[in-house]
Amino acid sequence: MLIAFDSTQQALRTEMLLEYADIEIDIRPTPKQITAGCALSIDFPDGELAQVRKIIAEESVDIRGIFRETEDGYDEVRE
Repeated sequence: MLIAFDSTQQALRTEMLLEYADIEIDIRPTPKQITAGCALSIDFPDGELAQVRKIIAEESVDIRGIFRETEDGYDEVRE
């Protein structure tokens, strides 16, 4: 799973929040298939989706979206 952002500030804030919650993450460049205002994205395990969504909502984090990698690129997760 991948979180894309419109600002670097929100990406760095989310990195801190997820690390504090002991969620395994990786910072990586935003794939070119995803249009976002920030060059940084955060990868996290699929099994952490509910917890990640909860943190994003509780902390009012602005994100471009959460995406899942597919054979054709990336699809936004709207579940």
